[in-house]
Amino acid sequence: MSLLVIDHVSHQFGRLCAVNDVSMTVETGELRAIIGPNGAGKTTVFNLISGFFPPTSGRILFAGCDVTALAPHRRVAMGMARTFQITEVFPELSVRDNVRIAVELQAGLRLSPWLRKSARSSVNTCVDELIELGGLKDNAKRVVGELSLGDQRATEIIMSIALQPRILLLDEPTAGMGDQETYDVTQLIRQLNRDRSLTMILIEHDMRVIFQLAQRIMVLAEGRILAEGTPGQIAADESVQAAYLGGGR
Repeated sequence: MSLLVIDHVSHQFGRLCAVNDVSMTVETGELRAIIGPNGAGKTTVFNLISGFFPPTSGRILFAGCDVTALAPHRRVAMGMARTFQITEVFPELSVRDNVRIAVELQAGLRLSPWLRKSARSSVNTCVDELIELGGLKDNAKRVVGELSLGDQRATEIIMSIALQPRILLLDEPTAGMGDQETYDVTQLIRQLNRDRSLTMILIEHDMRVIFQLAQRIMVLAEGRILAEGTPGQIAADESVQAAYLGGGR
């Protein structure tokens, strides 16, 4: 059974059809990418998957359940997590406190100021492991708003991982970063997919990142699927080159 199925989904804003009859199947453990020019409908697809927009037509299945009409928070409870183009963290809090909030929410502790010793120990252990995973140990006590964009993004991704998702949607995770930050975030994404078999869908404009990470790529243009295939197939597709990659003749 496929983990995620998008079945002939469309979405209209008034007369504008932002997503037009898009279908996609994502298997457990897969790292899928969605690319396309600005305005192609990529983020709208993410909003449909995560429940921020209802589809005008079509349906969405997650883990075998029809989630087409399900609210975003219920999809999160089922195992969906998402990051956004603009990093969503608590900038006035430390890295450790940001991660702790996510861990306590996942544990059902509701940010209680008083925890039993066993619960506190369990939370601390989990927070330590996640900070180590994100390469954030040296910055654990620093306020997130003071960190580089790359470390802020890593904090956001680790907060998403604290929710123990079955699928993670990453919307332009390396946007605005320099080469070293891009490399570090790319390595974190690769590690999560490889070592934890975490299913991911990635929107990204940096083709270096896409072709290094993605196992399959879907190309959107004007809300429709232009092409779908392996990185090699997409790189060789003349319609993709002409519409997006700039190599068409």
